[in-house]
Amino acid sequence: MERTIVDAPRGARGTARATTGHPQSHTGPDHPLRVAIIGGGPGGLYAAALLKRLDPTRDITVWERNAPDDTFGFGVVLSDETLGGIEHADPTVHQALQRDFVRWDDIDIVHRGVRHTSGGHGFAALGRRRLLEILHSRCRDLGVRLRFRTEAPGDLPDTHDLVIAADGVHSTTRERYADVFRPRVTAHRCRYIWLAADFAFGSFRFDIAETEHGVMQLHGYPYAPDASTVIIEMREEVWQAAGFDELGEAESIERCAKIFAETLNGRPLRSNNSTWTTFRTVVNERWSHGNVVLLGDAAHTAHFSIGSGTKLAVEDALALAACLEEQDTLPEALAAYEAERRPVVASTQRAARASLEWFEDIARYLDQPPRQFAFNLLTRSRRVTHDNLRLRDAHFTQAVEREFGCPPGTPPMFTPFRLRGLTLRNRVVVSPMDMYSAVDGVPGDFHLVHLGARALGGAGLVMTEMVCVSEEGRITPGCAGLYTGRQAEAWKRIADFVHAQAPGTALGVQLGHSGRKGSTKVMWEGMDEPLPEGNWPLVAASPLPYKPSGQTPRELSRAQLTDLREQFAAAACRAARAGFDLLELHCAHGYLLSGFLSPLTNRRTDAYGGTLDKRLRFPLEVFDAVRNAWPGERPMTVRVSATDWAEGGTSAEEAVEIARAFAAHGADAIDVSTGQVVADERPDFGRSYQTPFADRIRHATGVPVIAVGAISSWDDVNSLILAGRTDLCALGRPHLYDPHWTLHAAAEQGYTGPAAPWPAPYRAGSRRPRTGRTDAPKPRLTLGN
Repeated sequence: MERTIVDAPRGARGTARATTGHPQSHTGPDHPLRVAIIGGGPGGLYAAALLKRLDPTRDITVWERNAPDDTFGFGVVLSDETLGGIEHADPTVHQALQRDFVRWDDIDIVHRGVRHTSGGHGFAALGRRRLLEILHSRCRDLGVRLRFRTEAPGDLPDTHDLVIAADGVHSTTRERYADVFRPRVTAHRCRYIWLAADFAFGSFRFDIAETEHGVMQLHGYPYAPDASTVIIEMREEVWQAAGFDELGEAESIERCAKIFAETLNGRPLRSNNSTWTTFRTVVNERWSHGNVVLLGDAAHTAHFSIGSGTKLAVEDALALAACLEEQDTLPEALAAYEAERRPVVASTQRAARASLEWFEDIARYLDQPPRQFAFNLLTRSRRVTHDNLRLRDAHFTQAVEREFGCPPGTPPMFTPFRLRGLTLRNRVVVSPMDMYSAVDGVPGDFHLVHLGARALGGAGLVMTEMVCVSEEGRITPGCAGLYTGRQAEAWKRIADFVHAQAPGTALGVQLGHSGRKGSTKVMWEGMDEPLPEGNWPLVAASPLPYKPSGQTPRELSRAQLTDLREQFAAAACRAARAGFDLLELHCAHGYLLSGFLSPLTNRRTDAYGGTLDKRLRFPLEVFDAVRNAWPGERPMTVRVSATDWAEGGTSAEEAVEIARAFAAHGADAIDVSTGQVVADERPDFGRSYQTPFADRIRHATGVPVIAVGAISSWDDVNSLILAGRTDLCALGRPHLYDPHWTLHAAAEQGYTGPAAPWPAPYRAGSRRPRTGRTDAPKPRLTLGN
């Protein structure tokens, strides 16, 4: 339960003594009385004001090397959530902000001369200089010392109880203790310049200019009744091709105003010592060292396109002040502050990275229909979704849906999709998930219930686990196969059940071979760990073990490659006779065919190794053999790992070429996964974290794609499909949690159409059950007036 803090001296933990200006006279490090803040930006100033309000006996000094009115940028956007936190913690500051805010609801996207407007977004902004003036005034009223044009002394950690480093993206404090904070600073691919216009836009505005040099974009929003922030951004190569690298400040600004003259109505732009720069994402492994703690951009940055820099800094200040009150010691307080803020910041940085990369790659979306382009832009960070856009502006969202082809009242996920001779009734796929529950490769009652339940649950396509093409190609002794007639009969029993009891549901089989990742324990006994006994020999593209503790495979000979092709083709014939509707070739996750594709696992020097064309050769030969054995009217897909999440592995460009090659050989769709190719991978996990790879392949090749990876909500599915980032969405764990995930998604959206029919015995449960009331969380920090 969160504490409510009142504006009074520290009666809860004893009465604090007045400071004498000497650290030895304090009550000790458990209650920091002498506080130094390095950096006079919004985060540092607000931290100073909060800490002084919480305890007026504190001696607080803010050190700022620049003048009081020096500031980068022009306007600051704050969310209602952040403003609510400020209102509860310091009503005086909140009231001052309210008097100066400019508010608006609309976002305008202008692309190829067409403007689309989405409303209901609720923005509030004011000038950055005015924000600093308000915080300067508040700090002075409370007795905080502000030292401008003064470098912070290097001995502050020795002379103060607490040092808050709020000294920005180029933090000298962070660099001084870099061996402890271990920062990672990543520069990105666009150049941008922060400018202003002496008139107020009526909305948040995005304008796209397609020039002879490449794509440029304008981000603009009002911050005063007569002024707007204007950011011009473009890829580095576009910036150079346009000659901006050779222009001075005044010439650059004049050139930008001409490029976006229609947007600006012919009016000029102005600068504040503005320069072209590259955005840098800052991440730190630790945020505190002794009595020094990082705050705001010194600790983390988030791309300006989601407007969260000042928001994060202010929220950091709120959390730090609260943790200093709630915890008994300074080390506990700093640890609690980092534990509270790190996941919030990580989530924001993931959203900011998605937004940043969307604008870096904006050229790939230019040919989308105008409304879909606008929807794609609005949902680029994955924080704005189809559902909350529908709530904010139903008219706009319905227009996008109509353009996409959604019948009235039909969410995007419940529109049909055709692959060759197969029409899927909706866009939901139950992702292949290994069950490790077969006996001698034969699927049993467990598989019948498992796959049957998910087929009854409404998904358009239900995929089996990886079904192995030979006994030696199993991952574990519990893996299912299609290398005997008995196995094929068992799969036919399951396919017959699905087609009879869940008509309209397609059943797909995924064929694969374990390669160097075989002969291991079942997952819950030790994933990727070798069997204690009964091991079988492994084969792979090259003799490289998956893990140091694992078995070293034999490099496949030419004769063995021929045998393997025949095993895949024979399994495909059995799959066809069993009645599967779709076949997927597993070329991902480090298994046999994936091992040929990745340069990290294919070290061959013959015709099957080296260049990408050679690494593709054997997987394509297998694909051709399977395609020839598989009925022509039934579709085939290929699952690939679009990145190995490891240095020297498959690149994004190679992933596109791999997809293009399979499509040229007849693949009907590419199932885009990532990783699991090498044991020392470093995945960048997060919500929908693999979907950008599917998005890239879809737009680069024009081939339909299946997106996977931490897609957990029907809102995500609708958003990804309507934005044109994928054609189908595969969900694994959500279908383990809820076999009827698709039917429940339909019920929760009020959809009762043909794409999600409830089985007759289940119709009584088609209404969403009532739930109890849930209360909103209390404010993080509350102080009296």
